[in-house]
Amino acid sequence: MKSLKLWRTILRINHHQHHHLRVLPSLTQSLSYTSSSSIPHYYFTNTSNPNFLHTSSYPPSLRFFSSSKPIDRRCWNCNSGPTSDLFLVCDSCRCIQPIDPSHDYFHIFALEKKFDIEEGSLEGKYKDWQKKLHPDLVHSKSEREKEYAADQSSRVIDAYRTLNDSLSRAIYLMKLHGVHVDEEQTVSDPDLLAEIMELRESVEDATSSQALKEIQNQVDVKLKEWTELFGRAYNRQDTKEALNAIRRITYYKRASEEIVKRL
Repeated sequence: MKSLKLWRTILRINHHQHHHLRVLPSLTQSLSYTSSSSIPHYYFTNTSNPNFLHTSSYPPSLRFFSSSKPIDRRCWNCNSGPTSDLFLVCDSCRCIQPIDPSHDYFHIFALEKKFDIEEGSLEGKYKDWQKKLHPDLVHSKSEREKEYAADQSSRVIDAYRTLNDSLSRAIYLMKLHGVHVDEEQTVSDPDLLAEIMELRESVEDATSSQALKEIQNQVDVKLKEWTELFGRAYNRQDTKEALNAIRRITYYKRASEEIVKRL
């Protein structure tokens, strides 16, 4: 019974933090992955690569988009215009500004919109942002500015957590391209299901921590492989393979976490 509960847990991807894809426990439900038929407002326009989805309002070339319109780019207090792209504090009156939702997470950290990011490229910039928005630095500000500072800080934290995790970053990139990753999809891929059952048997048959660690190492290798595969699929604008990689990454990541709990 405990083993069955474990594997039900492995198959269930909880919607926590920024992981936006859930694999439900039932192995018999069908999987309707993103396609031209399941999402009618997307269509295939890239004739050289028909797998990549584009919205009907965009030309064939790959475009990023934001559903949020830019806010007024002038200071709410003194009406001065911004002197920098990320308008955090007015240079004229030093008032803290509200967040601009049109700035995506990559923009916040001055990073190129791509899957592969340099290790450590987020940490330093994140700390700099937190210093600028620390409560001790805004305690003498007006209540309005304190609220803006709290909103800015929350958005920076959200951006950092999303971009710092490979799975969350992959899902976020797809979102920026207008490709929705369904949160309620279920696994019915025959190859993946067979692999799930094989891994399940291996864990159940493991008689020592060393055996479990060896299985975990194998899972981590798979996780690395599919993470790299997503990067390649994303770079060549192959939505079908990118979504397939996200599904695999989600499973392997959760499986690794559950094996660790058994050690």
